Amino acid sequence: MNFVPNKNVIGLRRSNLGLLCSLSFICLGLLTAGVRASVNLIPAHWNAKEQADKVMAGLKTVTAPEVKGAHDAEMVIVDGYAYIVAELSDSRAGESASWPEIYVAMSVVDVETLKTQSIIHLARGEEKFANETLPVGACFVPRIIQRDTHTLRCYFASESPGQRQSQMWYRDFDLRTQAFVPTIHKVKIKTSSGTYDMQPQYLYADAQKGGFNKPAKDFGLYLFDSFKVFDGQTYVAVNNYPGRQNALAVLNKAMDTFEIIGHLNEPQNIGLCEAAINRLPDGTWLAIIRQDGGNRNYYFAESKDGRTWSKAVEMPHVQGGSSSKPTFDRIGGVYYLGWQDAATVNKANRSVFNVDVSLDGRTWVRKYRFETEKSFQYPTFREYQGAIYVLATQGDQSPSRKERIVFGKLEDVAR
Repeated sequence: MNFVPNKNVIGLRRSNLGLLCSLSFICLGLLTAGVRASVNLIPAHWNAKEQADKVMAGLKTVTAPEVKGAHDAEMVIVDGYAYIVAELSDSRAGESASWPEIYVAMSVVDVETLKTQSIIHLARGEEKFANETLPVGACFVPRIIQRDTHTLRCYFASESPGQRQSQMWYRDFDLRTQAFVPTIHKVKIKTSSGTYDMQPQYLYADAQKGGFNKPAKDFGLYLFDSFKVFDGQTYVAVNNYPGRQNALAVLNKAMDTFEIIGHLNEPQNIGLCEAAINRLPDGTWLAIIRQDGGNRNYYFAESKDGRTWSKAVEMPHVQGGSSSKPTFDRIGGVYYLGWQDAATVNKANRSVFNVDVSLDGRTWVRKYRFETEKSFQYPTFREYQGAIYVLATQGDQSPSRKERIVFGKLEDVAR
């Protein structure tokens, strides 16, 4: 079907025009129902920018005063506290996998007061642990998941581009002692040919079997869109940013191995990376994928089983996007699709970010439009006890606007 825009609501094209014509009456009925459902997701006279301004007014910085560069944060919320991990630099704004001083740390924040209770070091290049010593290189793109009642597991990449294969590691945090355990461990990747240390070369070799032909990279393999549970299994979209690779993986029960179940890289000529993936009510997997080539707008791919993916295409409800991390969550039965707009505020980097909502993942309406010179980029959204909380990267002076991580409440969840 090819849904037609109706003011704020735009539907996804699901098949060709011929099918639309042959099923015109059915499509018209579905469109009308979809539009009504989506419009009801926001109150009358809702102003997406004004509501986003209110959210931003309440955001609090959760990184330490000495931090000059910060980016790519994620969180879990447990027993009234947000445990936020981020990559950080105390020497300069921005971030790069080639900066060996970049380290990862955790901020513990009271969700009721939004006050940061503590900031706890996680890992740094060349750091000696009880069982391992990290090599020289940046500790990059941290991710966090609750492993059990008393344990959080934090993942991060250790990398030094052009010098060695990057390696994914994990370190556990004890909620009872509020301290990290003294050991770190290598994460594994499972592909169609075996199980290995989680390094870019093995994701690349697996993608090559399916016709991937871009140059290999020795860094940039990250857990990106994480973690989502379907049918009792935990999934994550992994990517190699410099290699422009994307894949869907499932996490094993021990939470130490990511099994690649499907690659989504086509078309390869437009530089797709950093996918955010979810499942629609009919079981279809849908991915929104950052584009670092062409017009820089986002592309979408679908899969019936998470293994075989369609060739990605642009969709009419996301136009004028820019190269940055998208988000795709389902909270309280509502899909939240977040994407960076190419429009800017006073030419500031990544200064406009849209959040659209939907009940079916097909027909969307704008709920928030974040506009600020401080930037609003790489957000993470999490639900906790009937509310949605948000993290984002912001900055004041640097061209990248990657200077601190902010945290706050987005909204209460409608039931």
